Amino acid sequence: MIGHKEFDVVVIGGGHAGCEAAAAAARVGARTALVTQRKDTIGEMSCNPSIGGIGKGHLVREVDALGGLMGLAIDRGGIHFRMLNRRKGQAVWGPRAQADRDLYKAAIFELVGEIPNLEIIEDSALDVELEGSVVRGVRLGRETLTCSAAVITTGTFLRGRCYVGHESYEAGRHVRNSEIVEPPSNALAKLLEETLGLPLARLKTGTPPRLDGRTIDWDRCVVQPSEEPFAFSSYGPPASNPLIRCHRTATNPRTHEIVVANAHTLAAPSTTGVGPRYCPSLYKKVERFDRPSHGVWLEPEGLGTHVVYPNGLSGAFPLEVQRQIVASIRGLERAEILQAGYDVEYDFVDPRSLDHCLGVRAAPGLYLAGQICGTTGYEEAAALGVIAGANAGLSALGRDRFVLSRRDGYAGVLVDDLVSRGTREPYRMFTSRAEYRLSLRADNADLRLTPRAFEVGLVGDDRAEACARRQRCVDDGLRRLDRLRFRAADWYRHVPFAPDDDRTGKKAARGVVKSAAEMLAMPNADLASVERAANTLSDDDQGGVVAAEARDTVAAVCKYRAYLDRFDKEFDVYRRNEQLFLPPDLDYDPKALPALSAEELEKLRAHRPKTFADASNIAGITPASLVYLYNHVVTRTPPRRRRKQHHNG
Repeated sequence: MIGHKEFDVVVIGGGHAGCEAAAAAARVGARTALVTQRKDTIGEMSCNPSIGGIGKGHLVREVDALGGLMGLAIDRGGIHFRMLNRRKGQAVWGPRAQADRDLYKAAIFELVGEIPNLEIIEDSALDVELEGSVVRGVRLGRETLTCSAAVITTGTFLRGRCYVGHESYEAGRHVRNSEIVEPPSNALAKLLEETLGLPLARLKTGTPPRLDGRTIDWDRCVVQPSEEPFAFSSYGPPASNPLIRCHRTATNPRTHEIVVANAHTLAAPSTTGVGPRYCPSLYKKVERFDRPSHGVWLEPEGLGTHVVYPNGLSGAFPLEVQRQIVASIRGLERAEILQAGYDVEYDFVDPRSLDHCLGVRAAPGLYLAGQICGTTGYEEAAALGVIAGANAGLSALGRDRFVLSRRDGYAGVLVDDLVSRGTREPYRMFTSRAEYRLSLRADNADLRLTPRAFEVGLVGDDRAEACARRQRCVDDGLRRLDRLRFRAADWYRHVPFAPDDDRTGKKAARGVVKSAAEMLAMPNADLASVERAANTLSDDDQGGVVAAEARDTVAAVCKYRAYLDRFDKEFDVYRRNEQLFLPPDLDYDPKALPALSAEELEKLRAHRPKTFADASNIAGITPASLVYLYNHVVTRTPPRRRRKQHHNG
């Protein structure tokens, strides 16, 4: 007999989005059920065993600032650490960590189990019960759960279909290192499409074959050692696990010959969904780019396993072709495949059907999060999960909703991009998508978002107090740097960089006084050097001017102050001129517009927008690029004058 249980919120799906959604709903005080087909797959890393990266690392820090699980889990499960983009400014640094799959999954399961108000139910969700269009419950295989809000986080399971070569079969994904495939969720797709009338489309993602590390010739590959572990969570220690080494190898012309010769063995593109632009299959890379090689990163999947993830070899060729491809690569000549790579195609809902709380406009109380919204990646799924879960819980309790704007964080950019512009391909976060990225840094995620999270109950008193303490340290550090003032000539004698040009040198000679904060803003200055110089120049030893927990944030604020002021002015000017017409002869060529990405140029050429407002509605055109385009248009030489100059050249 089917029983009944009462909850405030029911979350469907135990992946990254579902775990964060259920945890967020419970943290704000809602009685929450997390429904998953298999408890033993909660927190599973279905694809790449890593967390973070460029743009994605910012999202992990923001999830943590909102009280989420992902940062804490990777701090418990991390085994290899790299800070990407270090050669660029601090605003675009990308913290990334390789995870031990089992340790990470165990951490998520433990963290979910510790949350009050949250019950895990192992069953299949068959339907969301509606009264009119309002959510009233979720029907499972064995019981019905009554609720006033539900969150669907089906990942790749919504009418999922897997492909290996021309073979295809219904499935949401393969269970790791086994022959078991998990069944798709077809009933929920029917509910969304037929009952609610939501527009659905198909997307596709892929995974590479898994290799036996004992059969890899590691000496023929390039070693990539780990950096010292750093914490993703602001409120926990970094990982203390043993660190591993990853390795790098690459494809070659022989590999590409095999790929091209066997293109006919892949499922026809017309029969499958759109794949990710920025994490393409090996076939797409060979087809799209005229390069002699493509990088392959060999990432061990854990401390107690020989399984290796060859990042960069995604492709759903038949197994025998996958073996040929692997064997053609340096160091992998004798590598054995433990599990074949495959593609999975699935339905997603046009995210323009959602509001900024991730609620379905046509069904009050129904929320979506993760790949069902058109994203790709664990980090994007987790960020959407926190926002959808928090709002489901708040709405069930009759409280005000929780909305993040583009100025608040990357999570706000993510939601706004999706619900305002939609997507036709799997959406991936990049720092370039955020026009306010100089202030939306990974180092200050807690200072930006934890006070907001505390207001709605996503974090408790302990986290709020810790955040307030760090904010006081940052404020104190900035005040001390502003107060330390000496003649520029004296600074230059002790800070290890020379004046940029003669003009700076003349200013120094005239006795110009500069603060420590102004010196730190110089391109080659760092906080430690400025502190040492201040101690040398001061009558009293200043010691460490800035507290340890505030150093990264204080340094970044000093570096970016002037840039932030300038960008705010430029963006305000652009906003006032959105209706300006774009010249019909504008050349969308990379040589003319080098700051725009290939994707943006491709879409601008295809759409030929008439105004900047039209351009802003094109999915994939970032606000920062619109500001750049606006500055290009208003400052470019008039066409006739340009032709005359060329003729006289």
